[in-house]
Amino acid sequence: MIVETGHFALILALFVAALQGTLPMIGAHRRDQALMAIAAPAALIQLALVIVAFAALTYAFVTSDFSVLNVVQNSHTDKPMLYKISGVWGNHEGSMLLWALILSLYGGAIAAFGKNLRPSLKVRVLGVQSLIATGILAFILLTSNPFTRVVPAPINGNSLNPLLQDPGLAFHPPLLYLGYVGLSITFSFAVAALIEGRVDAAWARWVRPWTLAAWGFLTAGISLGSWWAYYELGWGGWWFWDPVENASFMPWLAATALLHSAIVSEKRDSLKSWTIFLAIIAFGLSLLGTFLVRSGVITSVHAFASDPTRGVFILLLLVVTIGGAFALFAWRGPSLKGSGLFQPISREGGLLLNNFLLTVAAASVLLGTLYPLFIDVLELGKVSVGAPYFESVFIPMMIPMLMVMAIAPFLKWKRGDFLGATARLKIALIITIVGGLLTWSIIDRASAFAAFGMALAIWLFIAVLTELAERIKLFRVPLIESGRRLLHQPRASWGMTFAHAGLAIMVAGMTASSAWRVESIQVMKFGDSVTVGGYTYTLKDVREVPGPNYIATRGTFIVTQSGASGEDDALTLYPEKRTYKTRKMTTTEAAIHPTFLGDLYAVVGDKDEKSGGYVTRIYFNPLVSWMWTGALIMVLGAGISLSDRRHRVGAPAKSKIVPGSVPAE
Repeated sequence: MIVETGHFALILALFVAALQGTLPMIGAHRRDQALMAIAAPAALIQLALVIVAFAALTYAFVTSDFSVLNVVQNSHTDKPMLYKISGVWGNHEGSMLLWALILSLYGGAIAAFGKNLRPSLKVRVLGVQSLIATGILAFILLTSNPFTRVVPAPINGNSLNPLLQDPGLAFHPPLLYLGYVGLSITFSFAVAALIEGRVDAAWARWVRPWTLAAWGFLTAGISLGSWWAYYELGWGGWWFWDPVENASFMPWLAATALLHSAIVSEKRDSLKSWTIFLAIIAFGLSLLGTFLVRSGVITSVHAFASDPTRGVFILLLLVVTIGGAFALFAWRGPSLKGSGLFQPISREGGLLLNNFLLTVAAASVLLGTLYPLFIDVLELGKVSVGAPYFESVFIPMMIPMLMVMAIAPFLKWKRGDFLGATARLKIALIITIVGGLLTWSIIDRASAFAAFGMALAIWLFIAVLTELAERIKLFRVPLIESGRRLLHQPRASWGMTFAHAGLAIMVAGMTASSAWRVESIQVMKFGDSVTVGGYTYTLKDVREVPGPNYIATRGTFIVTQSGASGEDDALTLYPEKRTYKTRKMTTTEAAIHPTFLGDLYAVVGDKDEKSGGYVTRIYFNPLVSWMWTGALIMVLGAGISLSDRRHRVGAPAKSKIVPGSVPAE
């Protein structure tokens, strides 16, 4: 009965979404207040209905209701409770229901907290959002019904894909979807503005916090997925340029550009058309990622579905949604002219240049992702586009972007002084040159490019600290006054500082882990030792141990630092290779010991029947944990910025200006 209730609630949600997307929009066009008043209550009712549907599916998984086909295919009674719950979204049907839930959640948030929005804009935003929901809900009910019954019900299920039975993957999809789907709100704001033919500072102020929230969740989701791939797949790397990885990375690049473009639209009344364009592109890339994962055109550990019918439906939804938005943009866009003029050398110019680089970078990733698919569809053969292409095209565009990121905050709005800005960064430049030369001479004289990458990270990080010092007038006023200014900095300014500093730390981690990783693959018997990255690994034992729903082959490594002696200086690593009872699939569980300078990483593989030993892979990954630390700092920066009254929902209300504070970026 609960399952049928969920199914019925989903059907009602479709009808409510269709109603919300039509009548209030007509009312806004006719200025009919009665019809416009339907929008907000309908959005909240739609949210409540989708919550009921999602709760019903969750109940079916938690209680192991094997009369539901989705539960049969993705759950098992022996599965731990965490993975019974995450199994709700660990499949195509359930993940699309999560998609619809988050879409309705954002719409409900606008309905509940958008009281300061112009009534006509609010109605149109909710109308566009509900039209997207109508398409997604229709897709679920027509092609991907999560409540389909199976008769007779089996005694047990097939369990969840073992690769997804991991805490990282339990939380990765919700975070990623909160970012993916969050861009639907910026898209709805863009289309609503095009319908009205009006883009002003108030509009940009409302777009900015929603973009920031989506960007923060997307950053967290991508980082968590990268961390999962690092420790779960056992290959020692953290990014493979997999098409599905790219599908989440492209919207992140577009959202980053949109976030900075919205700043210019809000503060300088410029880049209006560009901001609208980016809002459409960002959500378009999110829908494209949904198509890639669920159409069956690619094969990946991340991919959920391989049904061409579903792929055609999503492709049609993509064409109608994004094609319609671009048609509207072509009609209305030329009239959205800003009044704020600026010189190329200005803060606006710096933000625009970075926008351009981010957009071109996203386009290059898109080309590398889709080109092999086009070649395959046209039956022109098989083409593989891998890391060499992406790194050779993407990285050169990020170098000038990072350099400009450091300089742009020192430029004034409208017209800046480039020489004056660089003069204020002379200490940062000296530290950067010294740091790069020391890295090259001490660590690796053969890799000037890696030394340059570390220098770039130092440049950005010191520039961020310098900009903060400028804001608090460090050493130009008494230290007590600087401390007071530091405490009274706007939260949005702190958010920018944390985000940019976190990116600098990430760049350092990416550079070091890519350039100086040490790898050793060998067959080891008990008692054998191998030295990697200044640490000696001794294989002590390999034995089978039972898990909740798997049997693990667990290795035991005793690790000592070269030159150290005594058991007090040793640590023990326990890598595993797990075989799951139900699906008879194996997964690799790397043993990782993080240190400040790098990770000790050990993997145990299959037994070599000829020698009686075990295949082992040992890595030393320098500074790799800095990447996820930097990502966490970036997410923290987004959260701090959102807590600023001027940048969160309801921001138009005025707040007091504290003496000594500096306006946020």
